[in-house]
Amino acid sequence: MSAKTILKKSSLTFLENYLNNASPTGYESEGQKLWMDYVKPYVDTFITDTYGTAVGVVNPDAPYKVVIEGHSDEISWYVNYITDNGLIYVIRNGGSDHQIAPSKRVNIHTKKGIVKGVFGWPAIHTRNRGKEETARIDNLFIDLGCSTKEEVEKMGVHVGCVITYPDEFMVLNENKFVCRAIDNRMGGFMIAEVARLLHENKKKLPFGLYITNSVQEEVGLRGAEMITKTIKPNVAIVTDVCHDTTTPMIDKKIEGETQIGKGPVITYAPAVQNNLRELIINTAEEKKIPFQRLASSRITGTDTDAFAYSNGGVASALISLPLRYMHTTVEMVHRDDVENVIKLIYETILKIENNETFSYFK
Repeated sequence: MSAKTILKKSSLTFLENYLNNASPTGYESEGQKLWMDYVKPYVDTFITDTYGTAVGVVNPDAPYKVVIEGHSDEISWYVNYITDNGLIYVIRNGGSDHQIAPSKRVNIHTKKGIVKGVFGWPAIHTRNRGKEETARIDNLFIDLGCSTKEEVEKMGVHVGCVITYPDEFMVLNENKFVCRAIDNRMGGFMIAEVARLLHENKKKLPFGLYITNSVQEEVGLRGAEMITKTIKPNVAIVTDVCHDTTTPMIDKKIEGETQIGKGPVITYAPAVQNNLRELIINTAEEKKIPFQRLASSRITGTDTDAFAYSNGGVASALISLPLRYMHTTVEMVHRDDVENVIKLIYETILKIENNETFSYFK
């Protein structure tokens, strides 16, 4: 199976629709419905839970359970305070970057629908008196074009409404995918493509496969923490994004060296089970899939941690997609890496033996 043949036109249509749809943390359900509609032909059944995690299951009656996982939520903002003259102050919902906010357009999600606004910012002419103020949470504000609090409220906007950016999918230089929320709806897309390939290639698995699209990762791995207790998996292969550290202002001595276009990134960390990781590396080498290595210290900062330390310990590993400009509206990945992550997960699943314990003490 050549990496160049993995993504079909229908795959890319789904990817664009899925990325463009807003799925802020805590409000992922519309995106999950899109994802489930796409995955439905390739699975036997679904599990969903109270907070909206969606799991497509192949072989639901099999006792041995393998999870492949991404997370569905994107960073956003909350309406926190509305001034008497109709301006809105915000707080984070996930790791939203205050430095990129000034002059960005926003969508405020209300029961009446989307309300448009902008993050206002003082003109450069008014900022040259002494030391300039930089963007901070306490000085960022949204302008809806209203002059009173009552006007704002009449539009359906209230404290607690969630705010996203409208920036949509585009392709740069033929093979770079750019959008907000590639972290980590691209993960949900990649595991969906694994499910599609298994189905189209008529692969029969000896175990249960749980294609898991978790909610609420951006606020502490919460969706994964919940669903792993429901599934009780034996193995979990998680995919998320990591940093391309070759762009300016990043210290490779701290962040390591990983780059878009050079392949999936395999992580070394306490939460990563060594035997499972070596199976992934061996698979990559055998199938000639390029890969990179990354070391994490105490935690991976991804849903890998939630799976690994659940249910008395679950053999877990992390295959990351290198990404530029994380938590901005112009997150960028290389198409080749997307296809190679899909291929690496697919080929690894075919190598996992039924009832494999991955024990160090055989």
